[in-house]
Amino acid sequence: MVRMSRELSPYVELERKAWAELAGEAPLPLSAAEIERIRGLGEELDLEEVRQVYLPLTELMTMRIRAAAGLYRATEKFLGNPQPQRTPYVIGVGGSVAVGKSTTARLIRELLAHAPEKPKVELVTTDGFLLPNSELERRGMFDRKGFPESYDRKGLLRFIMNVKSGAEVVEAPVYSHLTYDVTDEVVTLHRPDIVIVEGLNVLAPARSRGDGSPGLAISDFFDFTLYVDAANRDIKRWYIDRFLTLRRTAFADPHSYFHRYSELSDTEALTRAELLWDTINWPNLRENITTTRGRADLVLRKDADHSVKWIRLRKL
Repeated sequence: MVRMSRELSPYVELERKAWAELAGEAPLPLSAAEIERIRGLGEELDLEEVRQVYLPLTELMTMRIRAAAGLYRATEKFLGNPQPQRTPYVIGVGGSVAVGKSTTARLIRELLAHAPEKPKVELVTTDGFLLPNSELERRGMFDRKGFPESYDRKGLLRFIMNVKSGAEVVEAPVYSHLTYDVTDEVVTLHRPDIVIVEGLNVLAPARSRGDGSPGLAISDFFDFTLYVDAANRDIKRWYIDRFLTLRRTAFADPHSYFHRYSELSDTEALTRAELLWDTINWPNLRENITTTRGRADLVLRKDADHSVKWIRLRKL
C-alpha cells in the first residue's frame, strides 16, 4: 500500500510490496551471475531484490527519459532551430560510504542499457575528481578526503557542463582504490545517451562565489537524482564489516595503500575501523551527505540487511 498521511506532502512513499507490484510482468534482463558481478562487498543482492526494487526503478527512469526525448523534440519544433542531437540524460546517485550507492549505480547502468532502445549508458564516479594525495597533503586536508573541499570542484563542474553541452568527446579522470589516489588514466565518453554520476556529494548545493553571488552545482545539470539511504547505525556496521573483510582480501595486496592494515589483529582492526568512522566518515555523513537527501527526486531506504524497505518519490 502507498503510505498515506493526513498532511499533504510533496512526496509519494511506497512500501516495498507496493513498489514491487509496479514492475508487473516485465522480464528481468540480468542473470544471477551478472548480478553477482555487480554486487558490492558485503551487500545482499539477489534476483528478487533486483526484480522487486530496481526493475520498477529503471522502468520509471526509462519512462522519464522517453518523456525528456519528447519534450526535446517539441522544444526544437517550437524554436524552429533543430539541433543535431539532444544532450545526454544525466542521473545523479548519492549517499554515504558503505551504503551501496556504487552497486546501485552499476545495477542501474546495466538495467537501463537493456531497455528496448538499447541506449548507450556510461557511469562516472566522482572519486576521479578527488584532489591528488600530494595536493591534499600540501593543503593539510588528507584526513578530510571525501569531504566537499577535497574535490576538484571546478573540474567536476566543467565535466558535467561539457556533457550537457553535447560535446562529442568528454573525459573524466580515474581513481584507483588500490593506490588510494587519482591516476593518469581517463574514461572517455563518446556521445552517450545516458550518463550516471555517482558519488558522496553529487547532490550538494552550489557554493557562493567569492563576491557572495550564487554559483553552480553539478546537480543543477542532473535530470534525475537518487539517494541511497539507511539508518546511521546500520551504515556504521556495514562500513566496519567491509573494512574487516578488506583487511583479509584487498588490503593483503602488497601494492595496496592500506596493506599495513592487513597485519592488524582483529581487535586492532576493529579499533582502527571505528576510529576512521568516528573521525572522518561519520562527520562527513552528518555534515555534508545526509543534508543532501531532501534534494533527491527518489530515495531508496534500506533495512538492516541491505534490502530496500521503502521508496520515496518526489511528486511532479
